[in-house]
Amino acid sequence: MQRLKPEQSVFHEGDPARRVFMVTHGALKLYTLLADGRRQITGFMFPGDFLGVSIDEEYAFTVEALEDTELWWFSREAFDRFISDHPQVERELYRLAAHELAEAQRQMVLLGRKAAAERLASFFLGLLDRAERASGKAETCFDLPMSRIDIADYLGLTKETVSRMLAHLRSLRLIRLQAQNRVEVLNRSGLSEMADGMSADHIN
Repeated sequence: MQRLKPEQSVFHEGDPARRVFMVTHGALKLYTLLADGRRQITGFMFPGDFLGVSIDEEYAFTVEALEDTELWWFSREAFDRFISDHPQVERELYRLAAHELAEAQRQMVLLGRKAAAERLASFFLGLLDRAERASGKAETCFDLPMSRIDIADYLGLTKETVSRMLAHLRSLRLIRLQAQNRVEVLNRSGLSEMADGMSADHIN
């Protein structure tokens, strides 16, 4: 098992891909550095997610803990043997890969076509859906372990815009902050309409 404190890295972009990891506790962010030095966060990982499952010889991104995090790790050779002996796990990995591809496609639409408030609403709905998959029941709240700047780097916005859009969603009574890192959804259908660009109240 590997334990990480906030801001500690699991691995860095370009490191040899020798291990596969599974998140058992906490949360992580995945990011890559652009040619001009800017950071693009490409995703967030939570308990049950796998890292490093790739045919490439190097990791394609850097992974860093958002909070106290625990991971199980396996050598790639041991992981390949385990998969060969447990076909049901291989099927689950295919399912996860398909889900990640769908998420990547949604992210492209989000960054390319949606206004700022729509992006944040879509992001929050995704976190709520994940909370429901983890608990197996309907939820109205979800944790927000990432910082405002992390959200901005994921959504292609500035930190100031994220804070402004957060205040806007609160003013419409779509969400409420139970704490700095805990969000309650007050109006899920309204948040969905915002995410789909159907609300006349959205702003850029």
